[in-house]
Amino acid sequence: MALLSENEINEGLSSLEGWRQEGNQIFKQFKFKNFVESMGFVTKVAILAERVDHHPDILIEYSKVTITLSTHGEGGLTQKDFNLANEIQKAS
Repeated sequence: MALLSENEINEGLSSLEGWRQEGNQIFKQFKFKNFVESMGFVTKVAILAERVDHHPDILIEYSKVTITLSTHGEGGLTQKDFNLANEIQKAS
């Protein structure tokens, strides 16, 4: 899958609430009431990621979960990252 241009990345970010770019990745921190809700969300993300064989980095901090996406095999951001970010956004 081809790397996205800066214009394509900016366009993709404009349709995702709260996601930001840092280098060759996009990320968002999600906030929940407690650890159990955080883990429930992480489980949903794991199922989505497995379904499309594209796995994010996930940082769990009690009631906060940070999801980071990048297509490591391509060395940057591809449409796969934005497709999964969209699905994760819907699941939150």
